[in-house]
Amino acid sequence: MEGKMALKQYVTDEKDYLVSLRRYFHAHPEVSLKEYNTCKKIEEELDKIGLLHKRVGETGVYAWIDGEKGEGKTIALRADMDALAMEDLKTEEYRSQNEGFCHACGHDGHTATLLTAAKILNAKKGEFAGHIRLFFQQAEEIGQGARQFVSAGLLEGVDRVFGTHVTSGLTTGKISLTKGPQNASCDYFKISVTGKGAHVSKPHLGIDAAYIASQIVVGLQSIVARNTDPLETVVVGVGVIKAGTQYNIVAEHAEIEGTTRSFGPEVRKFTNDRVIRIAKQTAMLYGAEAEVEFRDYAAPLVNDGRAVDEVRAVVEKILPEDDIISDYEKALGADDFADYLAVTKGMYAFVGTHNPAEPNTGVPHHHGLFDLDENGLLIACNVYVDYALWVLQEM
Repeated sequence: MEGKMALKQYVTDEKDYLVSLRRYFHAHPEVSLKEYNTCKKIEEELDKIGLLHKRVGETGVYAWIDGEKGEGKTIALRADMDALAMEDLKTEEYRSQNEGFCHACGHDGHTATLLTAAKILNAKKGEFAGHIRLFFQQAEEIGQGARQFVSAGLLEGVDRVFGTHVTSGLTTGKISLTKGPQNASCDYFKISVTGKGAHVSKPHLGIDAAYIASQIVVGLQSIVARNTDPLETVVVGVGVIKAGTQYNIVAEHAEIEGTTRSFGPEVRKFTNDRVIRIAKQTAMLYGAEAEVEFRDYAAPLVNDGRAVDEVRAVVEKILPEDDIISDYEKALGADDFADYLAVTKGMYAFVGTHNPAEPNTGVPHHHGLFDLDENGLLIACNVYVDYALWVLQEM
């Protein structure tokens, strides 16, 4: 159907189901690692579909579909489920009922989409051999969910892993299938500086942790400005500085919290090593001590080129070629889907959900007015189903 969207009827028939689920999840948001009611709702729906499931961690849900034609390939499909700690500013009937929490990134749509795809694929299990693994993943927003599925061994034997993310940056009907780096790594760091207290009138008797922390913050800027190849994309950001207890006391302790972002493992290691070196040597220069803690929140997300070609061949039967984006701009925001791609071939697609006739669907992610065009979720659902079937029937 050249120039027009050609969604499969087995997807469009489930639109009401998908939309109702999405709106339920949107009205009942829960933050990372506390998705207790969300996972119970997912389990209830899986029970209705007739799928076995089990918990991964406290709030993740793993389900599976075994093809009735015997053994074959294995594909994993992933959706994240956590919301954000922020107010929902919308007035729609499905706005958040949980004060202070909001699905402002689209994970409600992801969860509803994968549940709908699971329903369709389970009805088709007589058509394929092999296995489908369904990952309803917790804690993407803090990078603590995907690794629980990986450590549970659920990527072992998987031939392909696939996921989608809605984006207000693309209009409904468009999809990004882009090879190579798409999202940066995300590392959190905390620098703890220990100096020596004194009265501010006699600063020479103390070691000012606040001053030293300030020098460290300035020094960290040299990593990007003077130590990194200008052709590389790197961020070293400081978001929190805490020091001292009272205005007339030389601060004995200071803390700096921040993040580093990059797209390659070598650059990532160099950047993080440099943060540690600058912090410790600056503190030592002024007679203080600095301890540096790093937390690995997400690896760089790099789409496998072959998997992108496979998904594109599937999508070309659904969407016109002009609506398939192959050069989507890289983002310094991280996504822990990268942890799956670090061990298994696959890709992460970005699906447009901006309808110009609905202003809130064009609002940036992580904003209280964020909303999405649910027609975009139908496209994501169709790709989940048809790519899974392609892997199991054709690969």
